[in-house]
Amino acid sequence: MAEEIVDKVRDVVEGQIDFDGQRRAEGVATLLLALSALLAFNIGYLYQDIQKAMYTGLGGTALTFILVVPPWPFYNKNPVKWLPAGTGWQ
Repeated sequence: MAEEIVDKVRDVVEGQIDFDGQRRAEGVATLLLALSALLAFNIGYLYQDIQKAMYTGLGGTALTFILVVPPWPFYNKNPVKWLPAGTGWQ
């Protein structure tokens, strides 16, 4: 029981994501950064305040950082099945 918990914690801390997870993280980052830039521009234009635009853009960047950088479990749903050591081409 304790070993299962340690294995789960180790998987989270090691930071492994699969190739599909990398593609998903890139798409999420691109989408969120684009949306936050559009929102920041519109807020800055509407209020004629560069400070509000900057804070909106920084908030969107921080949100993107929180969603993309940690190895969340939904980024590792399709792990790669590697061959065991010593098998394959001889």
